[in-house]
Amino acid sequence: MPTKKQEFATRAIHAGGKPDPTTGARITPIHQSTAFVFDNVEHAAKLFNLETEGFIYSRLTNPTVDVLQKKLAELEGGVASV
Repeated sequence: MPTKKQEFATRAIHAGGKPDPTTGARITPIHQSTAFVFDNVEHAAKLFNLETEGFIYSRLTNPTVDVLQKKLAELEGGVASV
């Protein structure tokens, strides 16, 4: 059975994110933290050297902006967003 193409509004809700595993919320919350915890010094070094993905400081990136970038890329048919 063919699936109907999703309308823009539906894609705008679902693109780039996934439901919160704790609450089941579909929309990404606004994360207001400015700093993030590192597992250890090596983990911090890998993040700052861009060897691994993660969050360092909200001015650079945070979970809310990350989902927004993924959402915009998907809605515009791109691979990534800056």
